[in-house]
Amino acid sequence: MTSANTAAKVQDSPVRNTLQNRFKQLKDELSTRIIGQSELLEKILIALLADGHLLVEGAPGLAKTTAIKELGDRIEGDFSRIQFTPDLLPADLTGTDIYRPASGTFEFQPGPLFHNLILADEINRAPAKVQSALLEAMGERQITVGRKTYRLPELFMVMATQNPIEQEGTYPLPEAQMDRFLLHVNISYPQAATERAILRLVRNEEISKNKPVGVFELSQEDIFAARKEISQLHIADALEEYLVQLVLATRNPSLYGDDLNNTIQYGASPRGTIALERTARAHAWLQGKNFVGPEDIQAMAVDTLRHRVGLSYAAESAGMTREKFIEILLHRVPLS
Repeated sequence: MTSANTAAKVQDSPVRNTLQNRFKQLKDELSTRIIGQSELLEKILIALLADGHLLVEGAPGLAKTTAIKELGDRIEGDFSRIQFTPDLLPADLTGTDIYRPASGTFEFQPGPLFHNLILADEINRAPAKVQSALLEAMGERQITVGRKTYRLPELFMVMATQNPIEQEGTYPLPEAQMDRFLLHVNISYPQAATERAILRLVRNEEISKNKPVGVFELSQEDIFAARKEISQLHIADALEEYLVQLVLATRNPSLYGDDLNNTIQYGASPRGTIALERTARAHAWLQGKNFVGPEDIQAMAVDTLRHRVGLSYAAESAGMTREKFIEILLHRVPLS
């Protein structure tokens, strides 16, 4: 490809600049409400832009629920929170047919999945059949009740949370179902200075007793337009090859060092390749760029691939983690 053609592909667009500014404003708004979780906010926006779902894992009290609720307040659409419990039924998510005696007919009563933003709180507390109902909706963007199939909204994003501390009475998500999530994000405790800022924010809210109102509301039209812009973002052929080789390396890591022999049970599927490309595009776009660079792929590799690889028992016994495994590959897979 000539430099002239490359320049033509990455030239600035007034529409792109306007949309990027809108999303920057949204991120700034959220940052005033969610302190110390900038990475979580960025990954939520990336999932929104890449039209995917994310799984967030972290200890209680780290603003996982608050983050998605605050996003719901600032975009056009509705929000639903579902607390997953052991006694939850699939119909509690999808809805059910209700008999109307007056007319002698059944009427479908939609469940909470018929919203734009869904918070599946502590998803691993519900049994497999309930998890499957949610994951089917995530993958197919539709649900089936009886003999009828109902489409979900075009703007539909699920953020599921898991508590890594308490595992008694939980139902871990099967590895194959984890693949339905675009991203798996781990969040940790804030630093001391951040914790003091959180204290002041909560104290000021208690004094004012006023519900904060977003400066603006991002429309669904803006979101769909941004997704279209992202899909047209330039990515060089060599960089696309690097992305593919990185995913292939999760399946055959021994090609990149004898120390990686017998470290893996299974690698990332083609869904992982698609997810990494989409999230890298969204990451670049959020940074205000009009092309994808290797740093965008590397920035998204861990969160996109960590739930798509399975380490062997020997590797885990030796202290290897999924994150460390992916980091090793990032250092060893060459960029052509």
